[in-house]
Amino acid sequence: MKTASLAEVKAKLSGFVDSTRSDGPVVITRNGKAVAVLIAPRDEDDLEALVLRRSPRFLDRLERARQSIRQGKGPDEAEF
Repeated sequence: MKTASLAEVKAKLSGFVDSTRSDGPVVITRNGKAVAVLIAPRDEDDLEALVLRRSPRFLDRLERARQSIRQGKGPDEAEF
């Protein structure tokens, strides 16, 4: 995993994008603090998983569904 400043990534974005496939994620910093991560998804499913894991709306729906199942409100195994 590499670390690079935002200014460096802005100046050489194409190179950093290319390097994520072989070298892994790039942590982007501003004033020495991590502010973003540049990641190359393996495929469309990986991209979807990456996006959904960071989606507050999706995570809220998932938690509500889990609570509903814990309360016995979900379909039983046969219905599922």
